[in-house]
Amino acid sequence: MGNRVQELLEMLYSMITEAWGIPLGADKCVIERSKALDLLDEIKAQFPTELAEAKRLVDARTEFIASAKREADAIKKAAEERSRQLVDEQEVLKIAKTRSTELVSRAESTSGELRRVANEYVDDTMRRTEDALAAALDEIRQSRAKFRTLAGAQAREQTHADVAEYDVELDEE
Repeated sequence: MGNRVQELLEMLYSMITEAWGIPLGADKCVIERSKALDLLDEIKAQFPTELAEAKRLVDARTEFIASAKREADAIKKAAEERSRQLVDEQEVLKIAKTRSTELVSRAESTSGELRRVANEYVDDTMRRTEDALAAALDEIRQSRAKFRTLAGAQAREQTHADVAEYDVELDEE
């Protein structure tokens, strides 16, 4: 997202800085509305792409957790089946129960670790997306401030030129 949005913002910034100023209108200039709106529409179109990516990551995380749970359930079922087969012998039964508990505990531990890793990954991705959106917003604000500064400077220059021209006309009379 960053490269395309930045490119579009640079295009919009150039359009505004190269626009014709309005005499005595320090904060005003003339730009082609349709071109500016097209650029803004393209910028807006980039944001849903990033949001869709974040949603895809959340969905993948959810599927990852569900898969880990299914795996843990399968391990638990396998351990239970194995312990049923060994029920006839007391000593073997004790070993099976201990092993079953260990497997379930290990599966739950693994599932918890996978869930933690998936959560960290999604959180990091969402943080980076949020940072990218914040950076884009900062760029827009900076562009706007630059535009206002340039527009003000152009208006002041035009006013000085107009006053100088008027002074020359008065001197000639």
